[in-house]
Amino acid sequence: MFENIEGVLFDLDGTLVDSMWLWEAIDIDFLKKYNLDLPEDLVDDIEGKSFTETATYFKNRFGLKETVAEIKTEWNAMALDYYTNKVPLKEGVLDLLDYLKEKNIPMGIGTSNSRDLVDIVLKKLNIDHYFDSVRTSCEVKKGKPSPDIYLQVAKDLKVNPEKCLVFEDVVNGIIAGKKAGAKVCAVYDEHTEGYTEAKIKLADYYIENYNELFTIEEGLRNEA
Repeated sequence: MFENIEGVLFDLDGTLVDSMWLWEAIDIDFLKKYNLDLPEDLVDDIEGKSFTETATYFKNRFGLKETVAEIKTEWNAMALDYYTNKVPLKEGVLDLLDYLKEKNIPMGIGTSNSRDLVDIVLKKLNIDHYFDSVRTSCEVKKGKPSPDIYLQVAKDLKVNPEKCLVFEDVVNGIIAGKKAGAKVCAVYDEHTEGYTEAKIKLADYYIENYNELFTIEEGLRNEA
């Protein structure tokens, strides 16, 4: 999987950290203020959108009087405790980050989350030092499935996107990685369990958790 790979790019939520579950809870609580139920199609409609794009979607779809900036500020406040105290790394992540660091393979993150929450969780979990680039979709023209975010992170790392491996947990993220020209490894997440077959079909590789990589590669640390 890592043969000829010169850079590794990660999504954050659902890929590096187990956090996708919290956003459904936040959406439910947020809409409850307006006596609105969570629409069944909401998750599919906002998948891959940047934080700003998602806030704009909410404002337009639900006719909210708040500005996009005010919506984003409220979501950040609602999510703060979760990201500070309740969001763990996904199984096997740290071993993979250590392996890539030892091999001097540069790493970056391309996420649809807000910069405030990204910085909080990376520092809290003490993994910020692994990454040479951390970008949010608000920093590029379009969110996923556009390839913009992964093209930008690859550019930051000074690596040809075709020499990159992307780890992603959602369909639109996988599409973004493939459009960027990278190889993509789909990662299981309970939140997107219903899309597992689609993820396997779209991606170059699929794993249930990162510990599998050490089996797949016959123990990555023991490679010659």
